[in-house]
Amino acid sequence: MSAGLEIRSPGLGVSIQDDGRHGHRHIGVPLSGALDPVFLAAANGLLGNPAGAAGLEVLLAGPLLQALDAPVRIALAGTMGARHLTVAGAGRAVPAWSTLRLQPGEQLQVGSPCGVGYIAVEGGLLTPPMLGSRSTYARAGLIHVVTTLPCRAARGFGERQNVALGHEDGPIRVIPGPQDDHFTAAALDHFYTGPFRVTRQRDRMGLRLAGPALAHNQRGADIVSDGVTPGAIQVPADGQPILLLADCQTVGGYPKIATVIRADLPRLAHLQPGDEIRFRAVDADEAAAARAALARRLSDWLASARPAQAGGDPDTAVLLAANLAGAAVRGDDPHLWPD
Repeated sequence: MSAGLEIRSPGLGVSIQDDGRHGHRHIGVPLSGALDPVFLAAANGLLGNPAGAAGLEVLLAGPLLQALDAPVRIALAGTMGARHLTVAGAGRAVPAWSTLRLQPGEQLQVGSPCGVGYIAVEGGLLTPPMLGSRSTYARAGLIHVVTTLPCRAARGFGERQNVALGHEDGPIRVIPGPQDDHFTAAALDHFYTGPFRVTRQRDRMGLRLAGPALAHNQRGADIVSDGVTPGAIQVPADGQPILLLADCQTVGGYPKIATVIRADLPRLAHLQPGDEIRFRAVDADEAAAARAALARRLSDWLASARPAQAGGDPDTAVLLAANLAGAAVRGDDPHLWPD
């Protein structure tokens, strides 16, 4: 049964994102997708959705949503609360890392996240795919301008909740290169000792860092443009790094001193202006081990979710009717770890 959420207020920095637009980089179309695919997978997993199902990403202030003609189940992930408003006007706080059911006419006012937050709906948002993805990429006009978000009507699940899912601390892990031979020995030392500060020049395409100037050697600050990917760290002639994110371009002409490993890419989504970060070099084996460890941690977190209140367990018939395996996560799942 179809349902819908009316957008009563759009919020700020809110977009539809899924696991990304795969297979089009050769024609200049970026990957896009969730800045933090782990948090999106957590929200989806609480609802029994596939990890990369389309939801709402919130960067600044959350939207006000209203269920239309059928009940809708929603999950929140991130340091971001909300308020559930009944038709009669009564309200209650809704914590993050939990699900709730909106009956027709009821509203959900989502707050502002610390970093980035996600709103998932049971069955995923059902806006028409564009180039195989529902992800928003505003620079190319790949965006749905809608007042209603189509989705699936809620099924008979009890509500679920869990403790907050955090990310690791410590230096951001990177694999050196591919153009680290364009930098002086002193610049490489500065890069790995830092620290660097996040500036206000940041969006879904990338963020600029300020720190010790990274001097180029005789090879210079320009290369023949080649492929770039989320996590690539470019260094232009001013020596200040640019860290590329999900909406980054597909090619670039600045030397890349290092590339952030996939396991640490979600951490970048939560950096705020003024935050300080450091980098640590790892090899491919350590990067693969970190990726697998993160996938196991997410899988364990999903398995530990519990009913939101006593008596909230779904009955056997509902469990057998649901595709609960859709929330399973593997360390080599290409939908959780887009290329």
